[in-house]
Amino acid sequence: MLEPRHPIHGRRQDRFRPPHCPYEQCPDHKVSGRYSRWKRAGHYTRKRRPCRVRKYLCHTCGRSFSRDAFSTTYFMKRPELLLPAAQLLVSGCANRQIARSLGCAASTITRMSRRLGEHAQLFQQMLLNEVGSIEEPVVFDHFETFVRSQQERIGIGTAVGQRSWFVYALSSAAYLRMKGRSRKKRALKVTPKPVQPREVVRSTLEIARNLVQRTPSGLDLVTDDHPAYRSAMATLKRDRLAPGSHTRHFVFPNPDRSPGADRQKVWIRDRAMRAVDALHKLLRHSQAHHRRETIAFGRKRALVFGRAALFAVWRNVIKLVTERRPTRTTPAMRLGLTSKQWGWRDVFAERLFAARQP
Repeated sequence: MLEPRHPIHGRRQDRFRPPHCPYEQCPDHKVSGRYSRWKRAGHYTRKRRPCRVRKYLCHTCGRSFSRDAFSTTYFMKRPELLLPAAQLLVSGCANRQIARSLGCAASTITRMSRRLGEHAQLFQQMLLNEVGSIEEPVVFDHFETFVRSQQERIGIGTAVGQRSWFVYALSSAAYLRMKGRSRKKRALKVTPKPVQPREVVRSTLEIARNLVQRTPSGLDLVTDDHPAYRSAMATLKRDRLAPGSHTRHFVFPNPDRSPGADRQKVWIRDRAMRAVDALHKLLRHSQAHHRRETIAFGRKRALVFGRAALFAVWRNVIKLVTERRPTRTTPAMRLGLTSKQWGWRDVFAERLFAARQP
């Protein structure tokens, strides 16, 4: 069970002990036990508090570092903006609106959102390592949005637990084919090569099936009747990407919702796909660049995916499953990963290193 830690910048400097060397090239960067090959090497001064920051020296690589190297606000001139920016990014605000509210430049929020997205991806991976195996059906669907303009359509695969509503996996954003009237419009001068949605589905299923290799019952996957999903499932079974485990695919077609149609089919489909439908509605409501009619388009695919990872972390450990009922539980609490509701201060308590994540 994960417990929130005290932030690095709030600990006393005389009691701080470096857990490892912060440089990835150092052999002691991935040390798992107690790190002892270091010594104090003076301090340096700065204008903001604490004005005196202690420095350390690694005996293995011979490089010096400070306590701030293990904080999420390393190399930041205005570290006080990190937590408010993270909260506003999942509150439906665009970058310029956040900049006006916090009194900074819009480029500052853009760079900060990239830092937040990279940390969120590592934090999401840490949560998945704690999950171990999936003991519930997984509802999958791809979230369609735009990048740079409405001429470039991308899809982000989302895998959500049917009972816990925990976001298990997000696949990287891939370009999709334009459809409808947008396909007849004049395309941009430089148009990326379109990719079918099954590539997004396949990358997400590989992540999900790696989590259920130790589960005897296998993976129960719930999707709609998109033909790319059936093709991806056939590819996974033919390639045998997860030997020893099997996948059961449950398909719920999208029914006719016109007046006079069979409401029983609509109710069955919505009940089975409720977890991922609620996630997509909340994603469009909570982030400005995912709305249907907006001018706050994402500029790069990496930034769009990073903000999606930040939203997934907020959905898993910070936001309650439902705010209408008195049961104050989060998706991570339903899976037993955490014992209480976390805050942004707990999520960004320590800096996460990519080389140390399995």
